[in-house]
Amino acid sequence: MAEPTSSVKVVEVCRVAPTPPPSPGAFASQGSLPLTFFDIRWLRFPPVQSLYFYEMPTSSATPLFFDSMLVPKLKASLSYTLQHFLPLAGNLTWPEDSQKPVLNYVQGDTVSLTIAESGADFYHLSSGDFVEATEYHPLVPRLETSHEQAAVMALQITVFPNCGFSIGTSMHHAVLDGKSSTSFVKSWAHICKHDDQSNSVLPDELKQFYDRVIQDPAELGTIYSNDYRNKDGPNNRSLMFFEMKPPPDSNRGTFEFTRADIETLRQSFKAKMAEQKPVHVSTFTLACAYTWVCVVKAEDIKADKTRLIFSMDCRSRLDPPIPANYFGNCIAGCIPVAETKGLLGEDGLVVAVKAISEAKESLEKGVLDGAENWVSRLFAVCEGRMLSISGSHRF
Repeated sequence: MAEPTSSVKVVEVCRVAPTPPPSPGAFASQGSLPLTFFDIRWLRFPPVQSLYFYEMPTSSATPLFFDSMLVPKLKASLSYTLQHFLPLAGNLTWPEDSQKPVLNYVQGDTVSLTIAESGADFYHLSSGDFVEATEYHPLVPRLETSHEQAAVMALQITVFPNCGFSIGTSMHHAVLDGKSSTSFVKSWAHICKHDDQSNSVLPDELKQFYDRVIQDPAELGTIYSNDYRNKDGPNNRSLMFFEMKPPPDSNRGTFEFTRADIETLRQSFKAKMAEQKPVHVSTFTLACAYTWVCVVKAEDIKADKTRLIFSMDCRSRLDPPIPANYFGNCIAGCIPVAETKGLLGEDGLVVAVKAISEAKESLEKGVLDGAENWVSRLFAVCEGRMLSISGSHRF
């Protein structure tokens, strides 16, 4: 990640601790949360980073309001929220006497919170226009990581005077997935919204389920741990993230699929499939297929085959299923593969839709099929070109 530019000034770096005592039913006040194979899979992959922008009326977005009202309220509500998410204040380690890495939380552990001020154009950054990716980097905090220890979460509040503010989050992917990280942000927002924070109670859909109920008869957690120890090993217990640098000229932009756009794609697909058995195609599949084809054409990819990767939530797909509010990772990678020339051809959309549909159907039949190779496959993916899709509007 690039160093902060002159447009961002760090005002304060503080540590926020969970407000004692823990809420009823929350994770124990101190102890460890065992990592499952779904967690260990992501041990050294870059953190889950998100950036949220909040616009405010000009009359309210004054430096005095931010300093005396907004920032103190965000700090206080964060402390109360951590009562429900105590593992996020903990640290990952990998002791020599432990076969697997462990997540520990002890009384006194805290979360790093950076308060900053930016003179950048708030409306430019928060728009859907093309923006150089490096312009966002100073708004997202670094996650403290060494070979011996890794923090679970870091947060940053950046004030844009007379405009609004942003909240940047960095969360360790070996502790939680997108669904759990979004639940934390929603919980923070819920508690911040209510004035009586000392008695804050989360709605049922935001209460986290911490019991480690995921079964692992194939000892996948051990297999994945060994994969990591043997990479650049032997016995490599480093917790440092793999370095994955995006191209220096990367841009971020938002492309919106309207209902009419999706319907046009659907009708185009149906017309191509007129003489074949009718197939229901989801909005997600159509959007991914169209994007896949466009990227292959735009980048003029020469490889014989092209891969796409996206994640599927396995909470309801496991046997037996686990609660929807399970805290941690519970996702499987779905990897459609298609002939590049097919994607570039006249029926590129059909080729992409079929590849995505077949990959989804295969995963639905057995979400853990081939799971013993998940980490080794991830290592291979890092060395090749792949289009990746993440996140969900349903979290």
